[in-house]
Amino acid sequence: MASTELDLDLGRYKLGWSDAEDYVFKPKRGLDENIIKEMSWMKGEPDWMRDYRLKSYAQFLKRPMPNWGGDMSEIFFDDIFYYIKPTDHQVDAWDELPDSVKETYEKLGIPEAERKYLAGVTAQYESEVVYHKNREDLEAQGVIFTDMDTALREHPEIVRAYFGTVIPSNDNKFSALNSAVWSGGSFIYVPPG
Repeated sequence: MASTELDLDLGRYKLGWSDAEDYVFKPKRGLDENIIKEMSWMKGEPDWMRDYRLKSYAQFLKRPMPNWGGDMSEIFFDDIFYYIKPTDHQVDAWDELPDSVKETYEKLGIPEAERKYLAGVTAQYESEVVYHKNREDLEAQGVIFTDMDTALREHPEIVRAYFGTVIPSNDNKFSALNSAVWSGGSFIYVPPG
């Protein structure tokens, strides 16, 4: 019988810290329709996305906890912050980020070259993408690589055609929750040919 040994030197874990909270928006704990509407409004989303979120939230409330996987009965959904907005806008130059965000990436040990100079990257902090830089050679070929909020504003028809098609919101309780409160993330569209 084969065995696998894991290098779990927990003494090396140096990522446990907390930063002072200085957010543009942080709602109360828990989730309700008003928080979802406010989140969608703050993101400047089209009505169809707000309605999709609200429909997904209704599915989340109705669906039972799944019986697959580990015991999830100890999840206290009312103790969670589902959306936090750390900055009032996204930047496309690393130097424009607030120092607190840059310091987080330094604490994580992400090399400066990777943080600052590589193209085709997105940096997310809390619930929002705070930095995005695209590769011009791919852009010239019609490839769209951006954050989800920008994709919703600039390419709503493409997002609407594909959003939620891999795992539909009504698949299970957690897919419904994700569909109700998703935030951040990357959008990649490669045109035919």
